[in-house]
Amino acid sequence: MIHKNGPLDFDVNAYTSSSVSTSINFWTQDRQTARLIFKLTKDGVPLPLAAVTGKLVLVMADGSRFIRDVTIVDRVNGHAEYVLTDEEIKHYGIVQAELNLYYANDQSMSVHQFSFNITKSLIDQDIVPITEYYVDEFEALRAKINELYDEAILTIDELKAKFEDLEKIETKEGAKAKVAEALATAKKYTVNYAETPAGAQDKADTAVKKVKDLVAGFQQKKITTDMGLPLISIKDTSVSILDAVIDKGLGMGSFYAIAKSKDLPNNRSFRGFFHITDATNGKGTFGWVYATDYANNIYTNYLNDNVWSGWNRLLTEKDLSSTWNQVTLVAGTVKQFAGNPLQFSIRQNELRIRGSFEGIPANDTVIARFAQKPSGETAFLGATVGSYGSARLTLEKDGSLKFNGLNANDNSKVSRVEINESIPLW
Repeated sequence: MIHKNGPLDFDVNAYTSSSVSTSINFWTQDRQTARLIFKLTKDGVPLPLAAVTGKLVLVMADGSRFIRDVTIVDRVNGHAEYVLTDEEIKHYGIVQAELNLYYANDQSMSVHQFSFNITKSLIDQDIVPITEYYVDEFEALRAKINELYDEAILTIDELKAKFEDLEKIETKEGAKAKVAEALATAKKYTVNYAETPAGAQDKADTAVKKVKDLVAGFQQKKITTDMGLPLISIKDTSVSILDAVIDKGLGMGSFYAIAKSKDLPNNRSFRGFFHITDATNGKGTFGWVYATDYANNIYTNYLNDNVWSGWNRLLTEKDLSSTWNQVTLVAGTVKQFAGNPLQFSIRQNELRIRGSFEGIPANDTVIARFAQKPSGETAFLGATVGSYGSARLTLEKDGSLKFNGLNANDNSKVSRVEINESIPLW
């Protein structure tokens, strides 16, 4: 039989993310073909599924709830699967799901929470599913009640047939006594093993209430759209992302902001998450925002009593393990000394310069330009070679490295300048 498979590998431990957003996508026309395949491991080896019942909880986008038995395919290697029913596949949108295991010794375990998507097929555009609740145990209980009821009716029919035989061979009073005894036995059997429809309904109602109470505890606010897209999407550069997350009120969510939008850390496009708490006049007053640009630079901003702290970039492993790059000198000013060329490196928000250049330019000549810019003008000294002394240099706020002049025993004998300097960029 053909299936459209959605494989899921879960490792059972206490460190796994509380919920995984998968890329699995089914369609409302995938009837009896949409299959979830579970491969379960623990500590790197297959999780045995002996004496285990697997339950899959499905919370559909329209509020429908289903609790289903999964099929154990391989109990030794920890393989299980579940094929969505025709009733479930028609509930399109993001599906929140959880796989639970129940053992014969009364132990139980939540394996993992995850989500997947069901997309409405074009042929189903006019179909609106009705909210449904279904638990496999209810149907099993109903089937058992019907089975016991049918057995009781069969027993009574057999007794009636025996009563007709007794009419032929015994007195009517004797036959009635035997039939009365048999009916009493049948009633006792029915009381002990069967159940009235009203009793079954009470149990079903109690179970449904437990499910509803469980559902009522679920998080009610979305962090993405039904299609998994950012909850806030800014495509107008005049809109402030910080104002947008405050206006969203309480809760958390994802966002996208087009390049050069207001109040971003730089002019690139950004994606990220926000978490805003408390409220004044319907607007958040405390919280944080994490934003990442397309170059994988991560920034954070904190809201404290309606005041943003300002963007701060998080240092990465690349920032802490930077490399040395040769400085590009302005043509016609000075040139690199081959034995120890002028180089730079960025480490922990600090510009480090080392090496040497040949030639002595006129005072106040810009000999190089850096993309990294300090928050304030920084002056420093380099050692002169050829005559003992020093050269004064300045890194301007626009990133320009300027030669300011010499102070040596004999300026005319100075052939090059050695630099070994660390300049803060904050």
